[in-house]
Amino acid sequence: MGLRCEMRTTKCQLLVTSLCVMLLGLSIATLSTVTHYGLHFTLISDISLESNSYRVIHHAAFYFGICLSMTLILAALLSSAATVRESQCLTAMGFFCFALAFCGLIPAACWRYTHSTEVEDSMMDVYDLVYEEVRRNASSFRRHELTAIHEAFLCCGKRSPFGDTANVERKMCPSGQVHDVGKVYGMILTSFLWFSIHFSSNLDRKGKYILRER
Repeated sequence: MGLRCEMRTTKCQLLVTSLCVMLLGLSIATLSTVTHYGLHFTLISDISLESNSYRVIHHAAFYFGICLSMTLILAALLSSAATVRESQCLTAMGFFCFALAFCGLIPAACWRYTHSTEVEDSMMDVYDLVYEEVRRNASSFRRHELTAIHEAFLCCGKRSPFGDTANVERKMCPSGQVHDVGKVYGMILTSFLWFSIHFSSNLDRKGKYILRER
């Protein structure tokens, strides 16, 4: 009688664990979808530049997140079925899916460690290129893209060392609504692509960025 009770307790624990893994997989899928289709992310990704490295990271993060979430959900389903049916075959398949997920997380963790500012740098590079094109050519179609970025991120330009930006700032920043800061508000959201918020001072490497107050 005691053995049967222990078996039931173990099964319940395994089912609860499988449910938690499934919820984790659904959370990753939701986060990947939000970061892929969110306005702050698509604005930068959709800018047509030959050197838009952020677009590659943007799509790679989405597909990696979806594959990881599907693997975790499948592993949870197989583990649940194996627990209920007490099937060794289903158990082996579930462990195999967990192994795949673990193997996928290792290179992702290594990439995050070796490229800690890659996402931020790629976004800021795109912004710098668009900003400089608008500065050099006021009638450039990049002006609409720059305006959309400023409205989405509540920023309004930068003080660039490459030349006079007073004209750009006057058009992009309403009078009396500008104050100096070290970062562009909202750019930090991109770090959620790799589940980290990274604060650094490298954002002013090409000029001092300024924000617009609400």
